Amino acid sequence: MLIRHRDHTPEVHPDAYVAPNATLVGDVRVGPHARVMYGAVLDAEGSRIEVGATAIVAEHAVLRATAVTGTDRPVLLGDHTFVGPHATVLGAEVGRCCYLAAQTTVLHGTVLGPGASVAVGALVHAGTELPGEFFVPPHTTAISSPVRVLTPDQRDEVPEAIRATRFSAQAFGVENDWQDRARRYAEATEVRSAEFAEHRHDIVK
Repeated sequence: MLIRHRDHTPEVHPDAYVAPNATLVGDVRVGPHARVMYGAVLDAEGSRIEVGATAIVAEHAVLRATAVTGTDRPVLLGDHTFVGPHATVLGAEVGRCCYLAAQTTVLHGTVLGPGASVAVGALVHAGTELPGEFFVPPHTTAISSPVRVLTPDQRDEVPEAIRATRFSAQAFGVENDWQDRARRYAEATEVRSAEFAEHRHDIVK
């Protein structure tokens, strides 16, 4: 399904394939020989999404760009990149020949160098830069620049590392004390509610 949003209609190269129940919203450009599979959602919001040549967006993956913070955060997928089933990419740049396995998450402001690999269930947190060919093991958190990889047994280190990313500021433009979670989440949902309200004017093509 192609949906016109904020005066932009998705563009799909004639040699690409978009599954009939995939959803492309707004300024989305799908390159030659790219494949967007069943149930995937590519939502450009106020920014853009570019899917490179021969890139694969697998079943039920979610790619979402944003510009709510005043900083344009597109989703850019390089040529020959694979985004696995149920993966999520938010406002990030994924270089050519990268591999994002099933159920991975890549957050705002992240840059993945060519050939980087994120294994099953791993998280690449906001603002992180992965060097080319870097491997993030399954169910770990890659965070900061230079990148650190935190394993599930490092629970005491994860909260401080996430606080240092200023995720709410990067994703929503919300600045609050780290401990004031309820207020931060309330403000974040207000920001998203305003952003998503623009979908009331969408046109299905």
